[in-house]
Amino acid sequence: MSAPQRRTDIGPPHYKDFLPPVIQKNYGDWKYHEVLNAGVMVHVANSGDKIWSVRVASPRLLSTDTIRDMADMAEKYCGGYIRFTTRNNVEFLVSDEKNLTPLQNELKAKKYMMGGIGSRISNIVHTQGWVHCHSACTDASGLVKVLMDEFADYFTTKETPNKVRLAVACCVNMCGAVHCSDIAVVAIHRKVPVVVDHDKVKNMCEVPSTIAACPTGAISPDPAKKSVKVNADKCMYCGNCFTVCPPMEIHDPENDGVAIVVGGKVGNLRSNPKFSKLAVPFIKNNPPRWPEVVTVVKKILDAYLADAKKHERVGEWIERIGWEKFFKVTGLPFTFQHIDDFTIARETFRTAATFKW
Repeated sequence: MSAPQRRTDIGPPHYKDFLPPVIQKNYGDWKYHEVLNAGVMVHVANSGDKIWSVRVASPRLLSTDTIRDMADMAEKYCGGYIRFTTRNNVEFLVSDEKNLTPLQNELKAKKYMMGGIGSRISNIVHTQGWVHCHSACTDASGLVKVLMDEFADYFTTKETPNKVRLAVACCVNMCGAVHCSDIAVVAIHRKVPVVVDHDKVKNMCEVPSTIAACPTGAISPDPAKKSVKVNADKCMYCGNCFTVCPPMEIHDPENDGVAIVVGGKVGNLRSNPKFSKLAVPFIKNNPPRWPEVVTVVKKILDAYLADAKKHERVGEWIERIGWEKFFKVTGLPFTFQHIDDFTIARETFRTAATFKW
């Protein structure tokens, strides 16, 4: 007889310990699921058991009061079971059907926004932004707010040809899902980091760690100043050096801004997963409402809604009509930044002579 497993504080607890009893009982034995409305879906097991998911939006950066309020509703209606999705939606897991309507009524009364299930815009996954991140080029939370103000109807009531995943990353280090979302905003620095005071480098930084932090090898020692120097031709403005060595200042209010990328997805239904590709090289920051960014995202979404076939993701729609037509129907300019001339990018080159118009 094996000894009982001891609990430790090393590593996360096993996820199965947090599943509702209905899911534990029917784990791996589900018959079907059905989307009942924009914010509610039901999973039905072969045993006949059911569990309902009620999804609401969240701004991701939540106050403790909001989390306590959600936890209280989960205790009241869901046996205490609640989950956060990978895109910062909050799902209340209801095992008893009689609690379904009262939960929705309380959520409506407290002005929580229910939706995001099925062929709709989901909650926007995003990074830290100016609120929290030291190397941010823009404010992720602010951009998410203005985008969802514009597109809230596509979360709650209106449908899209397929699910549309939006994302915002506040720098190219990208602790978000910008590289695999349908439409995404990624913030960029556009200047080489500047060492204003070399004495601060030798007093505040480990030179070997600073050199090692650069992914392109642009940083090298400067023995005369007991500091470092930057090869501008190799720098890609990622800000990694600033993370480990704050005197290497990279922020620039006049030149920082965002790019917009499109066509990425994680799922492999109908087509392989795709990386996002560049649509707009640069839009200058214009807080607090970023009207230029909202306008461009709306142009892309409207063109997709008007022309995509049912079940087509944004990337699949673009591949069907061709990138030439994508730029035409969206009215976005094609610039030299769109030409993929990365040294080892042969796999992404279009090597055929055919064009789609």
